[in-house]
Amino acid sequence: MHVFLETERLLLRHFTEADVDNLFDLDSDPQVMRFVGGRPTPRYVIEHDLLPGYLRYYQRSDRYGFWAAIEKPSGDFLGWFHFRPLKGASPNEPELGFRLRKAAWSQGYATEGSRALVRKGFTETGVERVVASAFADNIASRRVLEKAGLTLVRTYHHSSPDFGDGDAVEYALDKADWERQEAAGV
Repeated sequence: MHVFLETERLLLRHFTEADVDNLFDLDSDPQVMRFVGGRPTPRYVIEHDLLPGYLRYYQRSDRYGFWAAIEKPSGDFLGWFHFRPLKGASPNEPELGFRLRKAAWSQGYATEGSRALVRKGFTETGVERVVASAFADNIASRRVLEKAGLTLVRTYHHSSPDFGDGDAVEYALDKADWERQEAAGV
């Protein structure tokens, strides 16, 4: 198992082809998918599109990608995190994202994993700015981003065939602001 990052309660490890069922189960929960299009992801798409895309990241870069979030005490798959530049963005400005099983909600896992990725990005991989987005009414994800140190940059209308229509929010954190937060113990 290739562990990318370890926190107090989490292991963020590389995905493997054996994770198809984990991803399918995660994306089959309507509550998990509520803010990402609302529809379950077909197993075929996970097996032949999404998971191979996640695996290709490991060949391109050890800085960025998608990681399975594993609860250390139980070994249970909790979901995933991503930390990767958006198309057309600077390679030093990755997007932070996460998707966790409902059983892992409200336990601090999303905040713990997000903070660890932000720290690793700023201290080890040359990141200059971290960005993230969510639908405006996804209050739980917005709170995670704020607890991870990101601040609201803008609200905008988002429309896509995969994720639907609605007001979205963009958050960001620059390295200098992160360093100030760290020095202040925030």
